[in-house]
Amino acid sequence: MTEDIKEALCVDAACSGNPGPMEYRGVHLPSGKEVFRFGPIQGTNNIGEFLAIVHALALMQQQNIRIPIYSDSVSGMAWVRNRKAKTTLGRTPQTEQALELVARAEKWLQNNPIQVPVLKWNTEQWGEIPADFGRK
Repeated sequence: MTEDIKEALCVDAACSGNPGPMEYRGVHLPSGKEVFRFGPIQGTNNIGEFLAIVHALALMQQQNIRIPIYSDSVSGMAWVRNRKAKTTLGRTPQTEQALELVARAEKWLQNNPIQVPVLKWNTEQWGEIPADFGRK
């Protein structure tokens, strides 16, 4: 259970449709306090998951915080590990903002070391990630 996790930042995204209105947030564990929230903008769930992890990494670097980040997104974590978002989202006036944020996040990843572990949230054992939007 999550009692083994002393402190972490949990991130998650939500998207209505694909693409559709997308938002993401970070929640501190164990307090449950929302640390950041962004959106909604037109995007995809995978883009939101990726941006949430990078947002958490950048925030921790800026504030010199060293705690793990948990995500339930295999794709988002892989994109961060590879420092490249493998999105197929087409560029339209509606998706421009999301794609600009992806490019900015990729650039940040190219120029900054990942200084904290990005770990997979074990939903089956621990339940929904605390940053979940509860819309399933």
